[in-house]
Amino acid sequence: MRVAIFGASGGTGLRLVKASLAAGYDVNVLARKPETFPLREQVRVIQGDARDMAAVRQTVAGAEVVLSALGARSPFQKDDTLERAIPLIVTAMREAGIRRIIALGSSGAKDDALKNQDPLRRWIAGRIIAGIILKHAVAAQKAQWKTLSASGLDFTVPMPPMLQNRPGRGVYRVDGDALPRGAIQISRDDVADFMMKQIHSRDWVGKAVYIAW
Repeated sequence: MRVAIFGASGGTGLRLVKASLAAGYDVNVLARKPETFPLREQVRVIQGDARDMAAVRQTVAGAEVVLSALGARSPFQKDDTLERAIPLIVTAMREAGIRRIIALGSSGAKDDALKNQDPLRRWIAGRIIAGIILKHAVAAQKAQWKTLSASGLDFTVPMPPMLQNRPGRGVYRVDGDALPRGAIQISRDDVADFMMKQIHSRDWVGKAVYIAW
């Protein structure tokens, strides 16, 4: 199996590349600077930007599954990566006849994410964090969700809260309706683990799914 990975140079993306190689998959990655990509000798690296259609088409070529860990470079500044790249990826997948995409989202991408939380946390997370501090990142995630949910593809969008670089636990909570009660964080290791498991699972096809410790 060949997988195409977007956002492969980031914290979660690099974990997806390592896990894909460990699973024996052939891997295409898109990188702005292939010469600095740490696993460049083990994968097919396409030089370019996810906001460029030609580069996106080359990245998905020959793949059966697309994994995306794309996101803003800074969560505090406006960044159009998701708004521009995800529609291109969807189009390229349709052209190539690829159905399956697992794209990393965020717990702020849907309005019902906080319904299991206590009132104070809903106010802090919804009004202060999502509404002010991370408003640009949340808007980008909402745009990604809107595009994928209307794509007609076999998508799954894991929606974690705050991502940590700590070691994974191998155990995490999963909820299709809202962020689990009291959930604050999860490691990138565990997010990558969940995303890899979705490659051969139909449990969350066509859905967003909240994951957290």
